Amino acid sequence: MWNLTGKVVVRLVAVRGPHHHPVYKSRSVGFVLPMEFLKYLHVKARGEMYPGSKIRRFSVPDDKVDWAVPWADYKPVDYTAHSVLKQPPWADPPYRDGELDKPLKFNQLDGGVDRTSHTGKYNLMNGFPRNPYGRTGLKGRGLLGRWGPNHAADPIVTRWKKEVGKTVTHSRTGKPILQFVAICRKDNKEWAIPGGMIDPGEKVSLTLRREFGEETLNSLELPEAERQKVKVLINSLFQAGEMVFKGYVDDPRNTDNAWIETVAMNFHDEIGHSVGKLTLQAGDDAEGVKWMDIDEQQKLYASHTLLLHQVAKMRNAHW
Repeated sequence: MWNLTGKVVVRLVAVRGPHHHPVYKSRSVGFVLPMEFLKYLHVKARGEMYPGSKIRRFSVPDDKVDWAVPWADYKPVDYTAHSVLKQPPWADPPYRDGELDKPLKFNQLDGGVDRTSHTGKYNLMNGFPRNPYGRTGLKGRGLLGRWGPNHAADPIVTRWKKEVGKTVTHSRTGKPILQFVAICRKDNKEWAIPGGMIDPGEKVSLTLRREFGEETLNSLELPEAERQKVKVLINSLFQAGEMVFKGYVDDPRNTDNAWIETVAMNFHDEIGHSVGKLTLQAGDDAEGVKWMDIDEQQKLYASHTLLLHQVAKMRNAHW
Protein backbone atom coordinates (compact mmCIF):
# COMPACT_ATOMS: atom_id res chain seq x y z
CA MET A 1 0.00 0.00 0.00
CA TRP A 2 1.08 3.58 -0.55
CA ASN A 3 1.04 6.28 2.09
CA LEU A 4 0.13 9.31 0.01
CA THR A 5 1.04 11.83 2.71
CA GLY A 6 4.69 11.18 1.95
CA LYS A 7 5.31 9.96 5.50
CA VAL A 8 6.66 6.56 6.39
CA VAL A 9 4.18 4.05 7.74
CA VAL A 10 5.60 1.48 10.12
CA ARG A 11 4.07 -1.73 11.35
CA LEU A 12 5.18 -4.63 13.49
CA VAL A 13 4.52 -8.04 12.02
CA ALA A 14 5.21 -11.62 12.91
CA VAL A 15 7.94 -12.55 10.48
CA ARG A 16 8.79 -16.12 9.62
CA GLY A 17 10.18 -15.66 6.10
CA PRO A 18 13.77 -16.43 5.08
CA HIS A 19 14.75 -12.76 4.87
CA HIS A 20 14.13 -12.17 8.57
CA HIS A 21 16.08 -14.87 10.33
CA PRO A 22 18.32 -13.41 13.07
CA VAL A 23 21.94 -13.01 12.05
CA TYR A 24 23.05 -13.60 15.63
CA LYS A 25 21.91 -15.60 18.60
CA SER A 26 19.70 -13.10 20.38
CA ARG A 27 19.89 -12.12 24.00
CA SER A 28 16.63 -11.85 25.88
CA VAL A 29 14.95 -8.46 25.63
CA GLY A 30 11.39 -7.24 25.84
CA PHE A 31 9.51 -9.05 23.05
CA VAL A 32 9.12 -6.74 20.07
CA LEU A 33 8.94 -8.18 16.60
CA PRO A 34 11.27 -6.91 13.84
CA MET A 35 10.20 -3.75 12.07
CA GLU A 36 8.96 -4.00 8.51
CA PHE A 37 8.15 -1.02 6.32
CA LEU A 38 4.89 -0.96 4.46
CA LYS A 39 5.33 0.27 0.93
CA TYR A 40 5.67 4.01 1.32
CA LEU A 41 6.47 7.06 -0.75
CA HIS A 42 10.19 7.59 -0.64
CA VAL A 43 10.92 11.26 -0.04
CA LYS A 44 14.68 11.67 0.31
CA ALA A 45 15.15 9.58 -2.85
CA ARG A 46 13.29 12.33 -4.73
CA GLY A 47 15.22 15.30 -3.35
CA GLU A 48 15.59 18.12 -5.88
CA MET A 49 19.40 18.08 -6.07
CA TYR A 50 21.31 14.82 -6.30
CA PRO A 51 23.97 14.66 -3.52
CA GLY A 52 27.57 15.44 -4.41
CA SER A 53 26.64 16.99 -7.73
CA LYS A 54 24.90 19.86 -9.50
CA ILE A 55 22.41 17.46 -11.05
CA ARG A 56 18.75 18.37 -10.60
CA ARG A 57 16.29 15.47 -10.59
CA PHE A 58 13.24 15.37 -12.82
CA SER A 59 10.45 16.38 -10.42
CA VAL A 60 8.21 13.47 -9.40
CA PRO A 61 4.94 14.35 -7.60
CA ASP A 62 3.53 11.98 -5.00
CA ASP A 63 0.81 10.67 -7.29
CA LYS A 64 3.34 9.70 -9.98
CA VAL A 65 5.83 7.75 -7.86
CA ASP A 66 4.21 4.35 -8.41
CA TRP A 67 5.35 2.68 -11.65
CA ALA A 68 1.79 1.39 -12.10
CA VAL A 69 0.64 4.97 -12.78
CA PRO A 70 1.08 5.75 -16.51
CA TRP A 71 3.26 8.80 -17.19
CA ALA A 72 4.24 9.31 -20.82
CA ASP A 73 6.02 12.60 -20.05
CA TYR A 74 8.37 11.09 -17.49
CA LYS A 75 11.94 11.93 -18.54
CA PRO A 76 14.37 11.15 -15.71
CA VAL A 77 17.85 12.67 -15.83
CA ASP A 78 20.56 10.13 -16.70
CA TYR A 79 23.44 10.42 -14.26
CA THR A 80 26.24 8.19 -13.00
CA ALA A 81 29.04 9.85 -11.04
CA HIS A 82 32.51 9.99 -12.58
CA SER A 83 33.90 8.15 -9.56
CA VAL A 84 31.64 5.21 -10.42
CA LEU A 85 32.36 5.29 -14.15
CA LYS A 86 36.09 4.90 -13.37
CA GLN A 87 35.09 1.32 -12.45
CA PRO A 88 36.57 0.92 -8.96
CA PRO A 89 36.44 -2.65 -7.54
CA TRP A 90 33.12 -1.97 -5.79
CA ALA A 91 31.31 -0.84 -8.96
CA ASP A 92 29.57 -2.63 -11.83
CA PRO A 93 30.54 -1.97 -15.46
CA PRO A 94 28.92 0.98 -17.29
CA TYR A 95 26.51 0.67 -20.18
CA ARG A 96 26.76 1.98 -23.70
CA ASP A 97 23.91 2.53 -26.14
CA GLY A 98 21.45 1.27 -23.53
CA GLU A 99 23.18 -2.06 -23.04
CA LEU A 100 25.48 -3.45 -20.39
CA ASP A 101 29.03 -4.27 -21.47
CA LYS A 102 28.90 -7.37 -19.30
CA PRO A 103 25.65 -9.28 -18.68
CA LEU A 104 24.72 -9.26 -15.02
CA LYS A 105 22.60 -11.83 -13.20
CA PHE A 106 19.86 -9.85 -11.52
CA ASN A 107 17.65 -11.23 -8.74
CA GLN A 108 20.27 -13.83 -7.86
CA LEU A 109 23.77 -14.30 -6.53
CA ASP A 110 26.13 -13.14 -9.27
CA GLY A 111 29.54 -14.53 -8.39
CA GLY A 112 30.35 -12.80 -5.09
CA VAL A 113 27.82 -10.01 -5.63
CA ASP A 114 24.40 -10.44 -4.04
CA ARG A 115 21.87 -8.99 -6.51
CA THR A 116 18.81 -10.27 -4.64
CA SER A 117 16.55 -7.81 -2.84
CA HIS A 118 15.19 -8.02 0.70
CA THR A 119 11.91 -6.71 -0.76
CA GLY A 120 11.49 -9.69 -3.11
CA LYS A 121 11.97 -10.02 -6.85
CA TYR A 122 12.33 -6.68 -8.62
CA ASN A 123 11.37 -5.94 -12.21
CA LEU A 124 13.70 -5.03 -15.08
CA MET A 125 13.09 -2.04 -17.33
CA ASN A 126 14.85 -2.18 -20.71
CA GLY A 127 17.20 -4.73 -19.19
CA PHE A 128 17.99 -2.67 -16.09
CA PRO A 129 16.69 -3.08 -12.53
CA ARG A 130 13.69 -0.92 -11.66
CA ASN A 131 13.48 0.63 -8.20
CA PRO A 132 10.74 -1.35 -6.35
CA TYR A 133 9.63 1.78 -4.48
CA GLY A 134 8.92 3.82 -7.59
CA ARG A 135 10.23 6.73 -9.64
CA THR A 136 13.01 8.97 -8.33
CA GLY A 137 13.49 11.44 -11.19
CA LEU A 138 16.95 10.11 -12.03
CA LYS A 139 18.16 7.03 -13.88
CA GLY A 140 21.61 5.45 -13.97
CA ARG A 141 23.50 4.72 -10.78
CA GLY A 142 24.32 8.13 -9.36
CA LEU A 143 26.87 7.54 -6.61
CA LEU A 144 26.01 3.87 -6.19
CA GLY A 145 28.27 1.15 -7.50
CA ARG A 146 25.76 -1.61 -8.23
CA TRP A 147 22.82 -1.78 -10.57
CA GLY A 148 19.82 -2.75 -8.47
CA PRO A 149 20.20 -3.27 -4.73
CA ASN A 150 23.36 -1.98 -3.04
CA HIS A 151 23.59 -3.90 0.23
CA ALA A 152 24.67 -2.17 3.41
CA ALA A 153 24.87 -3.02 7.11
CA ASP A 154 24.14 -0.63 10.00
CA PRO A 155 25.29 -1.51 13.54
CA ILE A 156 23.20 0.33 16.13
CA VAL A 157 25.32 0.21 19.29
CA THR A 158 23.48 1.34 22.42
CA ARG A 159 23.94 1.80 26.17
CA TRP A 160 21.89 3.35 28.98
CA LYS A 161 22.60 6.99 29.79
CA LYS A 162 24.07 7.22 33.27
CA GLU A 163 25.00 9.95 35.74
CA VAL A 164 26.99 9.17 38.88
CA GLY A 165 26.58 5.49 38.10
CA LYS A 166 22.77 5.61 37.91
CA THR A 167 20.56 5.21 34.84
CA VAL A 168 18.91 8.48 33.83
CA THR A 169 15.16 8.49 33.22
CA HIS A 170 13.29 11.12 31.20
CA SER A 171 11.09 13.53 33.15
CA ARG A 172 8.25 13.28 30.61
CA THR A 173 8.00 9.55 29.98
CA GLY A 174 9.62 8.18 33.11
CA LYS A 175 11.52 5.72 30.94
CA PRO A 176 15.29 5.22 30.88
CA ILE A 177 17.20 7.16 28.23
CA LEU A 178 19.03 5.10 25.64
CA GLN A 179 22.13 6.38 23.87
CA PHE A 180 23.62 5.23 20.57
CA VAL A 181 26.96 5.73 18.86
CA ALA A 182 26.41 8.37 16.18
CA ILE A 183 28.74 9.63 13.48
CA CYS A 184 28.68 12.94 11.61
CA ARG A 185 28.97 12.18 7.89
CA LYS A 186 31.63 14.10 5.99
CA ASP A 187 29.62 14.37 2.78
CA ASN A 188 26.56 16.19 4.16
CA LYS A 189 27.34 16.94 7.84
CA GLU A 190 24.28 14.95 8.96
CA TRP A 191 24.37 12.72 12.03
CA ALA A 192 23.82 9.06 11.30
CA ILE A 193 24.17 5.47 12.41
CA PRO A 194 27.64 4.20 11.44
CA GLY A 195 27.59 1.66 8.65
CA GLY A 196 28.73 0.86 5.15
CA MET A 197 28.47 -1.34 2.12
CA ILE A 198 28.84 -5.11 2.29
CA ASP A 199 31.84 -6.25 0.25
CA PRO A 200 31.33 -9.06 -2.31
CA GLY A 201 31.27 -12.41 -0.53
CA GLU A 202 31.46 -10.76 2.91
CA LYS A 203 29.19 -11.93 5.72
CA VAL A 204 26.91 -9.31 7.24
CA SER A 205 28.35 -10.04 10.69
CA LEU A 206 31.84 -9.09 9.51
CA THR A 207 30.63 -5.89 7.82
CA LEU A 208 28.89 -4.76 10.99
CA ARG A 209 32.04 -5.19 13.08
CA ARG A 210 34.38 -3.74 10.48
CA GLU A 211 32.35 -0.60 9.83
CA PHE A 212 31.81 0.11 13.50
CA GLY A 213 35.51 -0.24 14.27
CA GLU A 214 36.65 1.86 11.32
CA GLU A 215 34.09 4.67 11.61
CA THR A 216 33.73 5.14 15.36
CA LEU A 217 37.00 3.89 16.89
CA ASN A 218 39.40 4.73 14.05
CA SER A 219 40.68 1.18 14.40
CA LEU A 220 42.78 1.31 11.23
CA GLU A 221 45.03 4.00 12.73
CA LEU A 222 45.48 2.47 16.19
CA PRO A 223 48.75 0.86 17.31
CA GLU A 224 48.65 -2.92 17.04
CA ALA A 225 48.32 -3.55 20.79
CA GLU A 226 45.45 -1.07 21.09
CA ARG A 227 43.79 -2.45 17.97
CA GLN A 228 43.77 -5.95 19.47
CA LYS A 229 42.21 -4.63 22.68
CA VAL A 230 39.48 -2.90 20.68
CA LYS A 231 38.91 -6.05 18.65
CA VAL A 232 38.34 -8.14 21.79
CA LEU A 233 35.80 -5.65 23.17
CA ILE A 234 33.94 -5.37 19.84
CA ASN A 235 33.83 -9.15 19.44
CA SER A 236 32.40 -9.45 22.95
CA LEU A 237 29.63 -6.97 22.24
CA PHE A 238 28.87 -8.30 18.74
CA GLN A 239 28.43 -11.91 19.80
CA ALA A 240 24.70 -11.31 20.10
CA GLY A 241 22.36 -8.80 18.54
CA GLU A 242 18.75 -8.05 17.75
CA MET A 243 17.39 -7.64 14.25
CA VAL A 244 15.91 -4.17 13.83
CA PHE A 245 15.26 -3.93 10.10
CA LYS A 246 16.09 -5.53 6.78
CA GLY A 247 14.97 -3.86 3.56
CA TYR A 248 14.80 -0.75 1.34
CA VAL A 249 16.14 2.56 2.66
CA ASP A 250 14.84 5.97 1.58
CA ASP A 251 18.30 7.29 0.74
CA PRO A 252 19.11 10.47 -1.25
CA ARG A 253 21.55 8.47 -3.39
CA ASN A 254 18.84 6.18 -4.77
CA THR A 255 17.91 6.23 -8.46
CA ASP A 256 15.42 4.49 -10.75
CA ASN A 257 18.00 1.74 -11.35
CA ALA A 258 20.06 1.58 -8.15
CA TRP A 259 19.08 1.79 -4.50
CA ILE A 260 20.27 1.13 -0.94
CA GLU A 261 19.06 -1.79 1.14
CA THR A 262 20.32 -2.47 4.64
CA VAL A 263 20.44 -4.90 7.52
CA ALA A 264 20.24 -2.98 10.80
CA MET A 265 21.18 -4.78 14.02
CA ASN A 266 21.11 -3.54 17.61
CA PHE A 267 24.07 -4.39 19.84
CA HIS A 268 23.33 -3.30 23.38
CA ASP A 269 25.97 -2.82 26.06
CA GLU A 270 23.70 -3.34 29.06
CA ILE A 271 26.21 -2.61 31.82
CA GLY A 272 28.79 -0.57 29.91
CA HIS A 273 31.64 -3.05 30.20
CA SER A 274 32.46 -3.37 26.50
CA VAL A 275 32.20 -0.58 23.90
CA GLY A 276 30.52 1.65 26.46
CA LYS A 277 33.87 2.33 28.08
CA LEU A 278 35.90 2.83 24.89
CA THR A 279 37.10 6.23 23.72
CA LEU A 280 35.26 7.11 20.52
CA GLN A 281 37.37 8.50 17.68
CA ALA A 282 36.09 9.34 14.20
CA GLY A 283 37.61 7.40 11.30
CA ASP A 284 38.26 8.55 7.73
CA ASP A 285 34.61 8.40 6.65
CA ALA A 286 33.29 10.41 9.61
CA GLU A 287 33.79 14.01 10.69
CA GLY A 288 32.72 13.38 14.27
CA VAL A 289 31.49 10.65 16.59
CA LYS A 290 29.70 10.69 19.94
CA TRP A 291 27.18 8.99 22.20
CA MET A 292 23.82 10.60 21.39
CA ASP A 293 20.55 10.39 23.33
CA ILE A 294 17.77 8.62 21.45
CA ASP A 295 14.77 10.95 21.19
CA GLU A 296 11.93 11.64 18.77
CA GLN A 297 13.29 15.13 18.05
CA GLN A 298 16.36 13.76 16.28
CA LYS A 299 17.06 14.80 12.71
CA LEU A 300 19.19 12.06 11.19
CA TYR A 301 20.36 10.85 7.79
CA ALA A 302 18.06 8.78 5.53
CA SER A 303 15.65 6.54 7.51
CA HIS A 304 17.85 6.32 10.60
CA THR A 305 15.36 8.03 12.95
CA LEU A 306 12.84 5.28 12.23
CA LEU A 307 15.40 2.61 13.00
CA LEU A 308 16.18 4.20 16.35
CA HIS A 309 12.49 4.48 17.17
CA GLN A 310 12.23 0.74 16.77
CA VAL A 311 15.26 0.18 19.01
CA ALA A 312 13.68 2.36 21.71
CA LYS A 313 10.56 0.19 21.53
CA MET A 314 12.62 -2.98 21.73
CA ARG A 315 14.40 -1.75 24.88
CA ASN A 316 11.32 -0.09 26.42
CA ALA A 317 13.29 3.15 26.48
CA HIS A 318 12.30 6.80 26.27
CA TRP A 319 11.26 8.16 22.89
